[in-house]
Amino acid sequence: MDERALRELIQQVERGHLGRRRFVQTLVGLGLTAPMATGLLGSAGVATAQPGESRFVPTRRGGGGDLRLLMWDAPTLLHPHFGRGLRDVTASRLFYEPLAAAAPDGTFAPVLADEIPTRKNGGLSRDGQSVTWRLKRNVTWHDGAPFTADDVIFNWQFAVDPANATSSRAGFEEVARVDKLDSHTVKVVYKKPQPFWAVVFTGDGLLPRHVFEPLKGAGAREAVGMVKPVGTGPYKLVEFKPGDLIRAEINSGYHVANRPFFDRIEVKCGGDSAGATRAVLQTGEYDFAYYVLVEEEVLRRIEQGGKGRVLSIPSPAVSFIQCNQSDPWSAVDGERCSPK
Repeated sequence: MDERALRELIQQVERGHLGRRRFVQTLVGLGLTAPMATGLLGSAGVATAQPGESRFVPTRRGGGGDLRLLMWDAPTLLHPHFGRGLRDVTASRLFYEPLAAAAPDGTFAPVLADEIPTRKNGGLSRDGQSVTWRLKRNVTWHDGAPFTADDVIFNWQFAVDPANATSSRAGFEEVARVDKLDSHTVKVVYKKPQPFWAVVFTGDGLLPRHVFEPLKGAGAREAVGMVKPVGTGPYKLVEFKPGDLIRAEINSGYHVANRPFFDRIEVKCGGDSAGATRAVLQTGEYDFAYYVLVEEEVLRRIEQGGKGRVLSIPSPAVSFIQCNQSDPWSAVDGERCSPK
């Protein structure tokens, strides 16, 4: 696809002739990542998602009782900068939040940000080298301290500090500096123009500066804060047994009106994928199981006559790709590579 064809696609989205999700799917099919496709829309000034659209609209906070979840691939820590894959990142999202996150239509929706940066609102520079984030006001951490621009800056500093040995360092290394424009506005300046402006602050959650600044350095991974999250998220930690159990209760001071719905969450960890599948679909002991690696035929068979149902959501995410780097023309035991 050349530049002209790409511009025509973006114009179709602007005119409403092409949905944002379809735009993202098209570019993913051509080899781009979903975040890059989303970033192109934002750079072009196309409106991104705003908080809000949901099939279920709660009228008050809480009242949903208990939610019982299964994660057979057990999380061992609750820290957005030290996550060891999807299991840890997913579990930490109960407590920690980013500035923005992916919306169902493939664009971004604000979380701790007041709005998504665009050219029109002055959030994206024309040279593609800086992004200005305006933060929500009146957001507090679980301990009551205010969330401010200082917390955002600290997360960049924490991620790139070699002494902390974070798993999030790669993306943050593209940032030259983060400027504090006021108490609730930051400007992220990249080392060079970025075609995908949302490299940082749009996936993993943010840490509170006042809690984690004293814990940085060589002992950061062993710090007590690793297993006692203090975030801005919809739930507060009650109990965490690494690899076994997470219990959380509703955050009564959550910054989104009428959210969350469930009063308590229990995440049971460990076991295996097949057992987790049966506990949801067959026996109904649990309400939802994450990331089940079971063949579709087996899933459907367990689903029939059971108490649960299979929910499949299309995603551009890739769990694992292994490229065959062997020489197809070399013979091994008299045989060469063949598609048959």
